[in-house]
Amino acid sequence: MVQSVPQLGFGILRGRQVVGGFDGGDISSDGGVLLVAEAERRSGIVAALAAAIGDERDPAKVHHSVEAMLRQRVFAIACGYEDCNDFDELRSDPVFKLAVGRLPEGERDLASQPTLSRFENSIGRGELLAMSGVLLDQFVAGHEQAPTWVVLDFDATDDETHGQQQLSGFHGYYDEHCYLPLIVTARADGGPDELLAAVLRPGRSHAGRGTLTVLRRIVARLREAWPEVRILLRADSGFALPEIYDWCEANDVWYLIGLASNSRLQRLAEPHLVAARAECAATGEKVRRLHDVGYAAESWARLRRVLIKAEVSAQGDNPRYVVTSLGGDPLLLYDLYARRGEAENRIKELKCDLAMDRTSCHRFLANQSRLLLHAAAFVLLSVVRGCLAGTELARAQVCTLRCKLLKLGVLVRQTCRKVWLQFASSCPLQHLWPLVLARLRT
Repeated sequence: MVQSVPQLGFGILRGRQVVGGFDGGDISSDGGVLLVAEAERRSGIVAALAAAIGDERDPAKVHHSVEAMLRQRVFAIACGYEDCNDFDELRSDPVFKLAVGRLPEGERDLASQPTLSRFENSIGRGELLAMSGVLLDQFVAGHEQAPTWVVLDFDATDDETHGQQQLSGFHGYYDEHCYLPLIVTARADGGPDELLAAVLRPGRSHAGRGTLTVLRRIVARLREAWPEVRILLRADSGFALPEIYDWCEANDVWYLIGLASNSRLQRLAEPHLVAARAECAATGEKVRRLHDVGYAAESWARLRRVLIKAEVSAQGDNPRYVVTSLGGDPLLLYDLYARRGEAENRIKELKCDLAMDRTSCHRFLANQSRLLLHAAAFVLLSVVRGCLAGTELARAQVCTLRCKLLKLGVLVRQTCRKVWLQFASSCPLQHLWPLVLARLRT
């Protein structure tokens, strides 16, 4: 029986009807996913994640290996398909099948939504911990030489929840029911931000909850690989906890951590703000001055150095406070602290471009596994971005990489000896493909 395909009308042009229909055959709209697959061959992150997951299924009845299911999920997330439901149609997409390692014709389609959902819900707590270690291993393996400095940026973000998700809770700061993921990125010797950890936490958590456990694990792994490396922790005032200061000081980890304003800090800052207000009134321009003082909150065992930013502009006073174990010029130290804003851009990419907050499973552990899949997609796209150094996409955001490199239409033809991929001749960035492939394979 011949299945009819609805035609889509687009009007008349010079006496001819313009019609369309979804009957082109083996054409994919995601030809660039093959670049993501090449990035995975280079990094091995999906293979490492798969090795961390046990598979108790009967091998005789298995059609989709753990690694194959991880590949299709991570590659799909990179291309903007964050739901298992997307594979109701994508499971037969010829390019996704190629990326996972199957021929477009003659081999089984990819896993279906129910299979993928069962898989995500089967991953246990111990396996998730092992999978989290893969992100750290990727960071270490990505540096042939031991760096002198590694800067760790810790930050919390909201992940709004809906329905009856386990451990969802109302968070007053964000004014919503949510989870509160902990995101850790790192820079080695001033290089790009790389993702080290993505830890899902209950919605009622304090911003610093679990930070010390994660910090211990990261520092131990970095020093195992690079015994002489110097480590700096940066974080906002949500992480201003005495136990973090104490542990860092006892383990030779430097820190720059924001402090929330209070009446004592305001009194210490007031003389500097008075001088800044007078200068601002005289010049009409914004004034920013940095000072430092010895300060100890009641919960601290001793005095610590606190940087005071006395900033005044036409909009008013803007004081800020940072506690640090570093010596040196307060202005340079505050500027170093302020650079953590770049790490926040990576969180925006994770949430806005890769839908990291698509934690819609009922089970908390299943949502943690999803978080790690999105983290893996981010790592692969970061590998691709790293191979674009010196090009017009060298600093492109994930959404731009997806739009310009991944979402490419391609006609797929399979013959006895070859699989032909025919991209559009008018593709504007086709000149980047040979370069990126060469760098990925070096």
